Amino acid sequence: MLYARPGFKLRRAHQVAMSIFAEECGDFDVTTTQYGILVALREQPGLDQIGVAKAVGLDRSTTGMVVATLQSRGLLARERHGTDRRRHVLTLTPEGHDLLRRVGPAAERAKQRLLAPLSGAEAAALGALLDRLLSYHDTTIRVPLKRSPGN
Repeated sequence: MLYARPGFKLRRAHQVAMSIFAEECGDFDVTTTQYGILVALREQPGLDQIGVAKAVGLDRSTTGMVVATLQSRGLLARERHGTDRRRHVLTLTPEGHDLLRRVGPAAERAKQRLLAPLSGAEAAALGALLDRLLSYHDTTIRVPLKRSPGN
C-alpha cells in the first residue's frame, strides 16, 4: 500500500517541514536551502562553494544558483582564496549574520511546530533513527553529506 511505504512517508514529512518553515520564516524571504547554506557558512567560515555543497548535501549547480542569489542579496561575499586562485571562499556579510540572528527564532518555532506531536524522547529517537538511516545510505547517493566535526 502506498501510504505504508517509508519513502512516501518521508516525502510527506518533508512537505510538512517545508510548509511549516515557509509559514514561520516567510517574512524573511529565505528558503530552507538558503537558510541551510547561511547556517553552514556561520558554522564553518571559509568554505568554498564545493565545501558548502558537501556540508548541506546539495549538488554543485543548485549550490551555485543559491549562492548567487544570496550574494546578490548581499548576504554573503565570494572572494578568491589566498593561495588557490581557482577557489572562491564564501563568507557571511554583516547582513547575512543579521538575517540569521533575526530568522533564528522563527526557524526554532518551525522546528518546535514540526516536532510538536512527539515527546522529547520521541523527537530524539526520530532524530537518531534518521541519522542512522541517512548515514547508512550516504555513500550510495549522488550527493553525499560531509558533516563538520561536532555536527
